[in-house]
Amino acid sequence: MMFASREDAGQKLGSHLKSLGVEADVVLGLPRGGLVVAAEVARVLRTPLDVLIVRKIGHPFHREFAVGALAEKGVVVLDERMAQDHPAVRAELEKVVREETQRLHSYEARFHKTGSPQIANRRVLLVDDGLATGATTQAAALSVRNQGASRVIVSAPVASQNAVERLTNLADETIVLCVDPDFEAVGRYYDIFPQTTDAEVLELLKVA
Repeated sequence: MMFASREDAGQKLGSHLKSLGVEADVVLGLPRGGLVVAAEVARVLRTPLDVLIVRKIGHPFHREFAVGALAEKGVVVLDERMAQDHPAVRAELEKVVREETQRLHSYEARFHKTGSPQIANRRVLLVDDGLATGATTQAAALSVRNQGASRVIVSAPVASQNAVERLTNLADETIVLCVDPDFEAVGRYYDIFPQTTDAEVLELLKVA
């Protein structure tokens, strides 16, 4: 399945969720690109939109290679085997976690202008533009669980089989339009896949 854009993917995903009778009290997009999809989902479902900040943790020597993720409220998800199998990596990995934690706090201040979303006792729908490893979404799901969400639903237009399996026991539901066992990169499923800017995120939140 291919999508023309994140907006197109969000409209299709929202329509699918609506047809399934999915109900949520708040839709939380994962920045930055995930919020574009989430905005369309929230519009179709007529549900309030907000953002949950997550950050990828890259390998100290290959930063594009994800070995974990951070999410709000102190959630850290790491591939412990990476550190255990390579002790020399541990100290450098801790530096990366500190750097990304600082960036996460910076984005919290930037995107949560009126405070963090209220999650306790609410049904939360987490939306991203695609799930590659599932690490950032796993961290996001743990964050909302820790904040007392009554139900956690994870959804995306496209995902790898591994990502879906990773989230199966963590989310109450994982709903994806296209699960590809030969998944490569999220951008390959979109005709247009530009970088989403901070200004676009702020505008979507302002409109919401």
